[in-house]
Amino acid sequence: MHARIHNFNAGPAALPLPVLEEIKDSFLNFKESGMSITEVSHRSKWFDDVINDAIERTKRLLKLNDRYKVLFIQGGASMQFCMAPLNFLSDGRSADYINTGTWSAKAIKEAEIQNKPIKVAASSEDKNFCYIPENIPFNKDAVYVHLTSNNTIKGTQFESLPDTGHIPMVIDMSSDIMSRPVDMGDIGMIYAGAQKNIGPAGVCMVIIRQDLLDLVPDNIPSMLSYATFANKNSMFNTPPCFSIYTIALVLKWLEETIGGLEKMDMLNRKKASLLYDFIDNSDFYNATAEKGSRSLMNVTFRLPAAGLEKSFVEKAIDNGLGGLKGHRSVGGCRASIYNATGIDAINDLVSFMKLFEKNAG
Repeated sequence: MHARIHNFNAGPAALPLPVLEEIKDSFLNFKESGMSITEVSHRSKWFDDVINDAIERTKRLLKLNDRYKVLFIQGGASMQFCMAPLNFLSDGRSADYINTGTWSAKAIKEAEIQNKPIKVAASSEDKNFCYIPENIPFNKDAVYVHLTSNNTIKGTQFESLPDTGHIPMVIDMSSDIMSRPVDMGDIGMIYAGAQKNIGPAGVCMVIIRQDLLDLVPDNIPSMLSYATFANKNSMFNTPPCFSIYTIALVLKWLEETIGGLEKMDMLNRKKASLLYDFIDNSDFYNATAEKGSRSLMNVTFRLPAAGLEKSFVEKAIDNGLGGLKGHRSVGGCRASIYNATGIDAINDLVSFMKLFEKNAG
């Protein structure tokens, strides 16, 4: 049996080891049911307890009030690209979008496919998406402002959310949900594919405020309506039970082992600082995102030549460091350092980077 590696994959990504161990220990006999969690009926009390635990922990961690519903929807964040405009932009209503890279562009495309009236209020395409736009002029009549809080491919992140003048924000938080505290003041909806920071692939967490839920029309397909999921506690049809169960365990780890999002934020900042400080003090490695816009979750960097990058990724795997290849659309290298990636992984990565630089030089 191979030893576990330090997992820097962008998604599916690392999960906390205590969570994996709890799944392993209870996998064949969940809560003395005589069944695996993958066999338990979604109509049973066993699963009712699981999904409600995930919802309550989400509400506590993000300090959500009763105006918010927590939903679990299949189709990933990509499904939300089309569901948000479909649900909120009926009767000619319009929305503003901020384009900070691949995932924002995909969300914009899905709204345009439906001929929804949207405006790209700001974009960082002029500098190859290496920064986060500021001082954005929003349309005061917009139903919502859509943004991607963290950009896995370009390694950028909103350090703080923009001032939308109380227009509700709809935020794709797939890669930084539960990584730091969030001021929910002007947030109408958050959605997040689980497989980066809170669980395995197969489910998208959607947190939606009642005023946006009230906009949902009756004449859209049942499985594309937020009302369907809100009215049935995400169990209109069979939900992805195992993925939701794992999310509940990850949230338990965040709440009870880490001690909440403030503590998680401190750890994440420490991890990112270690890596960025090393890169910034090196003449060999070069961070691709501008300071002030850098992601705490996805550290993107280049080496002096593509051949060296290929060798770096291969030798890293030999040294127990996996998933360091950059996204295929941009190349380079990327270390995804989500919540479950420990400080020990960062220290080992920096040690390897020093050694690789020395040998390459």
